Amino acid sequence: MSKLTATEVSKAKPLEKPYKLGDGGGLYLLVQPNGAKYWRLKYRVAGKEKLLALGVYEAGGLSLAQARQKAIEARAQLTDGKDPSAERKIAKRAKMQAAANSFELVAREYHAAQSPTWTAGHAKQWLTNIERHAFPVIGAKQITAIEPLDILDILRKLEKLGIFETRDRLGQSISSVFKYAIATGRVKYNPAADIRAALVVRPKAENFACITAAELPAFLRAASAYQGMAKASPIVFAAFRLLLLTAVRTSEIRFAKWADFDLEAGLWVVPAEQQGRKGRTNSGARRDHTVLLSTQAVAILRDLYKLTGHGVYVFPNRNDGTRVISENTILKVIEIIGYQGKMTGHGFRSLARTLLDEMGYRFEVLEAMLSHKHESQTVAAYARAQYIEERRVMMQRWADYLESVEAGGEVIPFKRMVA
Repeated sequence: MSKLTATEVSKAKPLEKPYKLGDGGGLYLLVQPNGAKYWRLKYRVAGKEKLLALGVYEAGGLSLAQARQKAIEARAQLTDGKDPSAERKIAKRAKMQAAANSFELVAREYHAAQSPTWTAGHAKQWLTNIERHAFPVIGAKQITAIEPLDILDILRKLEKLGIFETRDRLGQSISSVFKYAIATGRVKYNPAADIRAALVVRPKAENFACITAAELPAFLRAASAYQGMAKASPIVFAAFRLLLLTAVRTSEIRFAKWADFDLEAGLWVVPAEQQGRKGRTNSGARRDHTVLLSTQAVAILRDLYKLTGHGVYVFPNRNDGTRVISENTILKVIEIIGYQGKMTGHGFRSLARTLLDEMGYRFEVLEAMLSHKHESQTVAAYARAQYIEERRVMMQRWADYLESVEAGGEVIPFKRMVA
């Protein structure tokens, strides 16, 4: 049998029925009626005829020379007593197993298993961090081949950028993936557990800046003066004022939705699953947080409803109503009125906590106001059920106090028990 030429292969035309063009040694080109051309190798193992598909001949496909090389490799396997078809299946299974045990696949599998118990915000952040920082480096690697130094290199890059919180979260996420891999039989140890000692100690977080009671009148008057200027955003100042009046977290203000408010009842229920909330829902640490609204807070919200009540969010981003105001929005106001480094959004919580304590309100009531976690679940349940009316009175008094102080009233309340 004469050998095929590249020209013969390229010019082979389809006929009514499939036909073969032999190249010798069991290699042939199968031409189908639809014009498709396939390389095949016919061989025998233990006296049984078998067929091996080598590839497709087409533009960018398997050329004649490449088909011959594959046939040579298959015959070499036969010489070694191996069945090329069986060897291909073994290689395919190994490849599939390798893909199933790559770090990225195991991480995504873990995320899919755990995310139903997480908030949407945490699930998104977890995956975004690991996609951004870990997958480009170790995503394609076999999870069994990843060493502590591989993980250390990733985390040290974040250290150099000064992103210590992201570094620590990412380290925990990677460690969780390996714990899952151990539980599912992929690996026998967790390399992420061995690197803590090699990381730079995270700098101690500074306390949130907060003005003193004596500075409060000037602070409030500076805010009001700027609020009265034409360029001041009414949405931003409503957020600023409500943060001060409610003592909630900045994230709870930012992601507030109109559906969570009952202005007639003076109530705002911040859902446990709201983005920006602290704690984990599946641990029971996070629950809905009821915020009691003073008449001043309700008035601000009624005015704001005329501007943003048509949308989902109370404080939408000015450029995109499907997003919320930036986390730096309130800090920018504080900076503009001259209190950069002296006050923060979180400082409003500290200020309310300190001054209401001076007014004599009980520790348990103040902790309920701040939505702090109780170690005792019994105490937590009692706090939610019993402190509502006491907190309502307290929050109205807090709003009245701020109003009085700004107008020139007594600055530092004297300590006394509340009836």
